[in-house]
Amino acid sequence: MNFFEMAKEIQDELISIRRDFHMYPELDFDLKRTVGQIKEVLEKEGIEYIETSKNGICGIIRGTGERTIAIRADMDALPMDEKRNCEYSSKIEGRMHACGHDVHTTVLLGVAKVLNKIKDKLNGNVKLLFEPAEETTGGAIHMIQEEVLENPKVDAVIGLHVEPNIQVGKIGIKRDVVNAASNPFNIKIMGKGGHGAYPHSTIDPIAISANVITAIQSIVSREIQPTNPAVITIGSIHGGTTQNIIPDEVKISGIIRTMTLEDREYTKRRIVEVTKGIVESMRGSCEIDIQESYPCLYNDDTMVDILKNSAQNTLGSENIVMLQKPTMGVESFAYFSLQIPSVFYYLGTGNKEKDTMHPLHSSFFDVDEECIPVGVAVNCETVINFLNNVNNG
Repeated sequence: MNFFEMAKEIQDELISIRRDFHMYPELDFDLKRTVGQIKEVLEKEGIEYIETSKNGICGIIRGTGERTIAIRADMDALPMDEKRNCEYSSKIEGRMHACGHDVHTTVLLGVAKVLNKIKDKLNGNVKLLFEPAEETTGGAIHMIQEEVLENPKVDAVIGLHVEPNIQVGKIGIKRDVVNAASNPFNIKIMGKGGHGAYPHSTIDPIAISANVITAIQSIVSREIQPTNPAVITIGSIHGGTTQNIIPDEVKISGIIRTMTLEDREYTKRRIVEVTKGIVESMRGSCEIDIQESYPCLYNDDTMVDILKNSAQNTLGSENIVMLQKPTMGVESFAYFSLQIPSVFYYLGTGNKEKDTMHPLHSSFFDVDEECIPVGVAVNCETVINFLNNVNNG
């Protein structure tokens, strides 16, 4: 069964679907049009589905066996203007598919079309997970809470992301940790305001903040094992109104990125300890809010092997790039990877001649659409190998 040829047969249709998504991007959970287009395709193919997670969709293709594998695609765009001028540029001001979620959704619809035609050959079921709000709070956690991984119980999940740094026609795979965990934080430091000429009568929150910012940077450089990637970034600091007034408070916002659960918990704890220690020693007070965002994304070794072997059969071993380093970016697919064996890979979209080398989240971002049948074929081959090879159980 040649899935690449089957995907090429519907390539023009899939490109048309992708360009429609690209022209009419939607944000967060507000995906009414996008979801409507997905439903239309599923209904035309006779694929059953349920609505979930505030505009998420869970479709299912029922085969003849008991095992179930899921494939996830995110649907939302970004709140930014597109500067690339082409026939399918965004028609919605201030919105753009600059992260390739239009491609992810299209690939999953292509998989749905191909596998639905051969469902009698599937020794199990395939769930199609269309996730909202990946760029914000993540729809995955809501989908899991609403039991999309149950009835029938999902045994494994596949995810992908477009990657302009990988040449079109190739894919990238990494073992173990793929993406970092994220913890946004806010710190409010309170002092006692007053005249800038009489600092002794004040408790200066700006001076305190300067010490806090410098000190918490040493958590990564001096307390985290040097071989473990970690980042603490201060992205915002606000306090004061003019040169000769010491303000009452300063607000600091930032982000923590870590690669292990141990480093994540340690860094959160130390930010609190270091901040409180400095603030109190300088006579101030503080409020610290460290939020729980996306966890680390882990690839299961067995699932990596199945996908790698499937991709080699489909694309050839020369088109498989084994990635050595994780990325400090985050991915809501991580919530699925914590629940069941998962594999997340990168779909090459780069092509200098077609000017598709611009980075993700760039206002000039685009893909070489030859990537679409590649993603469809790799996913289909992986599904077949997982469901129909008893050695994978």
